[in-house]
Amino acid sequence: MNVLSNKQIKLISSLQKKKYRDQHQLFIAEGDKLVMDLLHAKTEAAYLIYTKDWRNLSNPLKKYKIEKRIEVESNQLKKISNLKNPSPILGVFHIPKFKIQDDIIQNSLSLLIDDIQDPGNLGTIIRIADWFGIQNVFCSPNTVDLFNPKVIQATMGAISRIKISYTPLGDLIKKHQKENFPIYGTFLEGEIIYKSDLRNKGFIIMGNEGKGISPELQQLVSKKLFIPNYPANQATSESLNVSVACSIICSEFRRR
Repeated sequence: MNVLSNKQIKLISSLQKKKYRDQHQLFIAEGDKLVMDLLHAKTEAAYLIYTKDWRNLSNPLKKYKIEKRIEVESNQLKKISNLKNPSPILGVFHIPKFKIQDDIIQNSLSLLIDDIQDPGNLGTIIRIADWFGIQNVFCSPNTVDLFNPKVIQATMGAISRIKISYTPLGDLIKKHQKENFPIYGTFLEGEIIYKSDLRNKGFIIMGNEGKGISPELQQLVSKKLFIPNYPANQATSESLNVSVACSIICSEFRRR
C-alpha cells in the first residue's frame, strides 16, 4: 500500500482551482464510470489513485497507459476528494486538445454556450449533446471552466466523447455563417419550435442563465425559436432552466 506524498496531495488539491488547472494542464475526475470512460477514450492519465478494494473488484487497468498508479487507503482519498462521499478511484488527467474540423461543423449541428456560469448546467448540457449525437460544443471565453470538478462530475463521462472548445462565439458564427447554414436561438418572440422548419445542421445558441443570449450574438441569429408553455397564456415560471431548454430543443431537432 502506498502513501501519497505531501507534494502529490498539494498538486492534486490545487487542481480544484482553474489557475492551477491551467498552469499544470491537468484536471480531476472521480468515480469508476467517469474515470474508465476517460481511459477508454484514450485521455492521458497522469495519476490514477485507488483503493485495494477497487482494484480487487475491477482490475481493468492493464491495457491503459497511465503514468503513475497509486494504491492507497480510503482515508488518503478523502484528503484529495472533492466529493462528500469519496469514490474508491480518482484520476488526474492531462487536459486534451481538440482540433476544430470546419467540414464537420458545416454539415452537422453544434451547440454554442454563451456565458453559462453554473457548473451543473454546463455538465448537463454536455450530457445532452452526447445523448443526441451532437459532437461539437463551443463555449464563450466567459463560460464556466469545463474542467471545474463540478462540471466534470455532471457530465457523467460524456466529456470523453464530445469535443469542447472555448472560442469567441461571434467570430465563430461569422466564419461559418452562410445562407444555408442556420443560426438558432430561443426568444420569447420566436417561432414555436414545434412548428418551425428545423435543419440537420447549424449552430444552436444557449444563453446565460440570467441574461439569455448576448446582444452581439442576438444580431447573428437567423432563426428565432420559442418553447411554449402549456396551456398557452397560463401563468407559469418566468423561464426554463437552460439545460432543460437545451434538452427540449435537441430532442425536437432529432425527432425530425
